[in-house]
Amino acid sequence: MSAEVNKQIVDGFDALVRAGDVSRLDEFCTPDLVNHALAPGRPAGLAGIREFLTTTARQFEDDHWRSCRTVAEDDLVVQFGLRAGHWAGGDFLGFPTHSGDYARDVAFAYRLREGRIAERWAIRDDLTMIRQLGGIRL
Repeated sequence: MSAEVNKQIVDGFDALVRAGDVSRLDEFCTPDLVNHALAPGRPAGLAGIREFLTTTARQFEDDHWRSCRTVAEDDLVVQFGLRAGHWAGGDFLGFPTHSGDYARDVAFAYRLREGRIAERWAIRDDLTMIRQLGGIRL
């Protein structure tokens, strides 16, 4: 697959995640997907993504890219930018937080194989989000 096609696949996956649509994940991800960003205790692979999208992700209301740059080379695609939305409130990574708006820097990296996502990484500025939502005062 070309780098441009891989970017389109990642964009399609991103749209599914934003919509919370777990019905088409198999179209975008390999069965043996390795998600390096899953929290401890979540199932591996697609099962962990499905669990996240049907539980915790529902607390992220209107989570979207406020700005995003996507770069692709060979089988790798990286998205970097500012994600923003509204947090419904409650525990976030072990910190009790209030509901409210947030914006944080995020980078997602994907390795694709045969037109589907085989690996996923996430680097998120969670500390900034927790501070914005009153979970930590520094």
